Amino acid sequence: MSNLTPSTGAAAVRTDGDNRYKAVQHKLKTLSTAMEQSNNELQALVRAMSVSARHADGLAVDIANAQLDTVFIDMTHQVAVALDGACVEVQKLHAAAEDVSARAQHARRRHARMYEGLDRIRSRRRERTPKPGFFLR
Repeated sequence: MSNLTPSTGAAAVRTDGDNRYKAVQHKLKTLSTAMEQSNNELQALVRAMSVSARHADGLAVDIANAQLDTVFIDMTHQVAVALDGACVEVQKLHAAAEDVSARAQHARRRHARMYEGLDRIRSRRRERTPKPGFFLR
């Protein structure tokens, strides 16, 4: 059938309360990388499902040509139709994963644009600086 195996690539990043600049940048990069990797895997899955659907459809034709019982022809054809339908849904999932990846990259760039300068200043100081929100009390 298929030799697709689950990925053990990108590790999940813990969602904790660490909102430091570099931690947020790392989390966004990891999310984007994981989504890009899933995009590649989903593309491979779509290709494999499409090939399997065509194979099942051809098998239904072969069964019909062999003049077997129509129940086998119908079942094999239903498998082909189900694989085509699943292929469409995986393509939708692929599009959603691409969207998440693009949004994560956009968020990372925007976060860098907004906070990189502040992080650079705070990182170069020898003195400790107050936590964000300290002066609002």
